[in-house]
Amino acid sequence: MQSVQQLDIFADSRDVMLRNDVLEQLQRRNATAARTALDRLAGEYPDDGVLPAMTVLVRELECESTAPLVDHAALDSARRHLEDEVLPAIRRTFPAQAVQSWIAPCWRSLARRAATLAFRGSDAGSHAAPLWLLAGDWPAAIEAVAGIESWWRIPAPLAWMTEVRYRAAGLDAAWPLLAELAWLAPARFAALLSALGDASLDTLRRRFDAAFPGTGDVDDYAWFPAWLLVVKPALAGRFGEARVQRDLAASRATALLGEILRREHEGDQHELVSLRQAFSRLHAGLFEAYMATRKVQHR
Repeated sequence: MQSVQQLDIFADSRDVMLRNDVLEQLQRRNATAARTALDRLAGEYPDDGVLPAMTVLVRELECESTAPLVDHAALDSARRHLEDEVLPAIRRTFPAQAVQSWIAPCWRSLARRAATLAFRGSDAGSHAAPLWLLAGDWPAAIEAVAGIESWWRIPAPLAWMTEVRYRAAGLDAAWPLLAELAWLAPARFAALLSALGDASLDTLRRRFDAAFPGTGDVDDYAWFPAWLLVVKPALAGRFGEARVQRDLAASRATALLGEILRREHEGDQHELVSLRQAFSRLHAGLFEAYMATRKVQHR
């Protein structure tokens, strides 16, 4: 009876063993050995539930190309293939902690193939920079964004550079670009905050949503940097490094508030009066919030 049970256990684990053989070769990215292991699994267990996903991944290894992409349409198609077919197959095949390590070489390869394609504002996603971000290659992402003329004036590449600055060097280093992005493209700024998943940023965003005297729509986030100086004046030095956009009221207000904070520190009361008046004309509600903190300090 014991030997029969042992045979049953072996039979039940045979499919697991064959699956593990495929997984091992997929992890090694050995296309030939992975195909051999996959065929063995399919031959013995043709109805195995993970076969379709493993087949997608083996084919991805077998069909890997290094040829430069000819146009943006080809890049869009290749990216959708990775997003819609390969990524779900990885998630079906590997544990969650292994997904990024398997997909990263795919993004890296695609970014290299897209390197010669110029940035197009009408199709901002079809560029190598966001692919380098997906691959987790920060130096390559920085180089790709820097190659876009006047990238700091364009929402998409500014958002890419802001994200890579955060990923590579942390929140403190990213503050100036975060401010510039908020002023230029509030909706992209809000989307990036969600994507970063930074606990301190999320806390500040909730405070802003609850306290900022605005309209309640996404354009309010243009005022996030100025509001932040009211609640965290120590950031004035970091925001002072941001490129001020004089045609945007929220940008001028942030720079003006930075100057007000400096004058307060120096005790220049005469100049403060005119600076505060100018600030109040830019956003009366935020000016009142700022003055409320001063009344508390001097009570």
